Parts: sequence; C-alpha cells; structure tokens
Amino acid sequence: MTAHATTTTPIAAQLAQLPTLPMENIWALWDDFFDRRPGNHHRTYLENRIAYKLQERAFGGLSGALRRKLEKIGETGEVPNQKRRSENQLAVGTTLVREYNGIEHSVVIKEDGRFEYQGRPYKSLSGIAKAITGTQWSGPVFFGIKPSSTSKGSRA
Repeated sequence: MTAHATTTTPIAAQLAQLPTLPMENIWALWDDFFDRRPGNHHRTYLENRIAYKLQERAFGGLSGALRRKLEKIGETGEVPNQKRRSENQLAVGTTLVREYNGIEHSVVIKEDGRFEYQGRPYKSLSGIAKAITGTQWSGPVFFGIKPSSTSKGSRA
C-alpha cells in the first residue's frame, strides 16, 4: 500500500495491510499524515497512529467542540461533571433489538430524538411497541430499558 492507495483502497483493507507493510511504506504513510517523525519508533505505535488517521480521513474526525473538551481534560486532568441520563434518554445511533413472536425487531435512536423502525420515524417507543404487538405497551418496558411495574415489586 502506498500513500496514494489510501484514497482508492477500502478502509478495512488498508487497516488489514498495515502489519504486513515494509517499514519504508509505514514511514511513507506517516510522512503523508504527519509533519514530523515521532520520538517513538515502535511499529505498533506507528501502525495505530496511521490507522487512526486513515479512519479519520475516511469517516471524519472529532468535532471541534469534542476536541476542545478533550484538550481541556488533558490540560487540567479534570473530567467535567456529566448530567446523569434518565433511563429513557438513549445515545443517538443506539439500536434496540427485541424478539417478539419469533421475529427480531430493531429500532434505531435518531438525532432528532425520534426512533426509526422498518424505515419509518416514530415519536415514541410505545408507538413502535403498539405497531409490533397490536396492543398498547410501554415502549421502554417492551424494549427492556425500563423494568415493568410488576418486576419492580418482585425485586423488593
């Protein structure tokens, strides 16, 4: 793999090739991504940094806000207090999977706070649970992110 191949070869193939490349190719990739050579010449270190840069080029890097936040943590050593998520707040991109009547159902949490099921947007998990079962359900209970009221009492 040459520095030019990084733009035409699929990312998975590029990453898989790194351990087999001669050191001269590793250094050529390094020089393509970085302004100066590192003090550490350990091959695994070089491969890991290059792998990150290849993925960053293919998929994009950190947002400016996240980069600044991480830099501040690195400078101060203090991690800011995070607000605790309620059990109904799920990270964007999370996929919930539930098997019901022998069929696996998947729901993806979208950026706008809605849910996607079978290519359609829903405002609530309960709406999806009703679409799946045909009856009224608590969506968080149906997908197992909140215990049912009967299971709460049985734990005590």
